[in-house]
Amino acid sequence: MQLLASYPFLNLFLHEGPSRAIEAQWQGFVSSALLRETTLEAVKLARQHRITGWIADDRLLGPVRPVDLDWIAKEVLPQLISVGVKRFARIEATDPLNRMLIGKVQETAEQKLPFELGTFTDLVAARTWACG
Repeated sequence: MQLLASYPFLNLFLHEGPSRAIEAQWQGFVSSALLRETTLEAVKLARQHRITGWIADDRLLGPVRPVDLDWIAKEVLPQLISVGVKRFARIEATDPLNRMLIGKVQETAEQKLPFELGTFTDLVAARTWACG
């Protein structure tokens, strides 16, 4: 696991092997502008490293506005298709409201996306699945 970028609220890791994956490990609250900026940076790194897996570690993610979740669904998820993502693993947020809001977006998106989405509570299981 290689650290690609680090911010006070986010660490981005690369998992190498037969299937490469980006891991976005959220560390707390992030403003809307920084969430969007760093998410796009993560997509850029994913493209650069030709990943097929994405791990969103949302356990410590602070409150996310519904408008930002809509932006992710409309702007980011289609980019992940063009990057070549085959598996998207999400480790659920500990915050109940975040867990519910993000879960609803995932549920809606799941029906439209050509890649698999998995929800996990265990980081090792999520990594294994996303890199498999």
